Amino acid sequence: MIRMIVFVLLLAALAMGGAWLAEQPGEITLVVDQWRIDASLGMGVVLLLGTAILVALLWSIARFIFRLPGLMSLAARTRRRARGFTAISRGMMAVGAGDPQSARRYANDAQNLLGEEPLTLLLRAQSAQMDGRRADAEKAFRAMLDTPDTRVLGLRGLFIEARRKGDAAAARAYVAEAARLAPGVTWAAEAVLEHECAEGRWQNALATLKRSKGFDKDEARRKRAVLLTADALDKADKRSDEALEQALEAGKLAPDLVPAQALAIRLLAKRGDLRKANKRAEAAWRALPHPDIAAAAMAIRTGDSARERYQRAEKLYTLAPGHFESRMIVARTAIAAREFARAREMTKALLDDVPTVAVCLLMADLEEAEGGASGRVREWLARAARAPRDAAWIAEGVIADEWMPVSPVDGRLDAFRWGRPAESIAHHPADLAPPPDDEDLILADLDEKPAAPLPAPIMPEPAGTAEPVTKTDAPPPSSAPPSSAAPEMQAQSAPSRPAPITPPSEVVFPLPAAPDDPGLEPSPDAQSKPRGFRLFG
Repeated sequence: MIRMIVFVLLLAALAMGGAWLAEQPGEITLVVDQWRIDASLGMGVVLLLGTAILVALLWSIARFIFRLPGLMSLAARTRRRARGFTAISRGMMAVGAGDPQSARRYANDAQNLLGEEPLTLLLRAQSAQMDGRRADAEKAFRAMLDTPDTRVLGLRGLFIEARRKGDAAAARAYVAEAARLAPGVTWAAEAVLEHECAEGRWQNALATLKRSKGFDKDEARRKRAVLLTADALDKADKRSDEALEQALEAGKLAPDLVPAQALAIRLLAKRGDLRKANKRAEAAWRALPHPDIAAAAMAIRTGDSARERYQRAEKLYTLAPGHFESRMIVARTAIAAREFARAREMTKALLDDVPTVAVCLLMADLEEAEGGASGRVREWLARAARAPRDAAWIAEGVIADEWMPVSPVDGRLDAFRWGRPAESIAHHPADLAPPPDDEDLILADLDEKPAAPLPAPIMPEPAGTAEPVTKTDAPPPSSAPPSSAAPEMQAQSAPSRPAPITPPSEVVFPLPAAPDDPGLEPSPDAQSKPRGFRLFG
């Protein structure tokens, strides 16, 4: 609408100007040799404008004719460039699709059409990497170093190729140059940190992390905490004060970093600040119960008795009641303090779930310390061999008992996480079920629980004889009064109604004893009693 109004106004202005010019008196005379042209003022202005337009038109035509070869060449170059970028686009899609032959063909087309373009070099390098042509890929990456825009990209490609060849020195040089040219590049900073951490140069790694701009704030705080903890672990024996400062700073940067908290507790106790050590242990346990924190808390006072350690474990339990680790630490210290009732109370909840290796071993220690049946101890030890594993420090499939700052597989910083390893063998619920009561236990001692009586076995006839085999261990029915007969004898004297075999409610373990175990020896009282046929005798 505005454009239309402007156009109408301009048209009206031109009309008014033409009318005003036509009304103006005056003449224009043009004399050329013998020619004389007389015209009014308005007509002269019109002729002048027409002549100017004609000259401009003729000049444009002449200029177009002279520029026609250049325009044709420009159009050809434009079409060639468009075809080249189309080849690059299709080549990138072939690389993404995993088609090395198509990627190589499009890379050659792009090279012929565009020459040494950055995208052409990138496509050529990636297609060479897919084909396994390492020399061609390295050549393309080296060509990228000549252009400032692609220099960092070329350094990254050369860094990857150097790592594949195992040339650590060249890889380190490439990544150092990339970090110098572009401090904000994350991969360069991570690679530099990886090299310095692999050599244990924690202070250099901290300086590199401080200079790097490629990490966000939270990630940088976490990495700094891990590096401080690693450096403090190395200094804990020789420079404990400096190690303590680093551990405390790491605990502030990452409160959930268990190794930093445990190290701070141990160093505070070593320095003699038992009160601060107790406060830090209780705060850490309240936030995240962990076996490493429990071990550090129990070792604050090295000369404590078993009763005092048990009382400290009870205090930790009140800070995180019902937690798995809280129950475990109370049960362990209760066994040492001879508080067996409390230990069984703690383990009762642990047995409601599938018991792990640590729970099975704890139950074996409890049975042994309480002086229970030795069969139960062997049963829990046997069950521990097939129980699920407990939580541990895991990184890249590596299971470690202690935390490490870097992964032993790929050298990645802060790779270890606390968790349960994946089980490769499924466990049958019957193998991991809680143990039955004493009256249903198969492995009970013979002097405490006799086996259920069985009917007399029917022996087969020996080869070559027709006489039946007589039973020598069973007296005639009339030789002993029914009131004084043993249960085994009574069961054998009534062949018409044999005593049934009552299986236990739960089959806990199939073998009564290990193959190399001679089994349980009966007590003298049991040996003096008359015995019949036993299931486990």
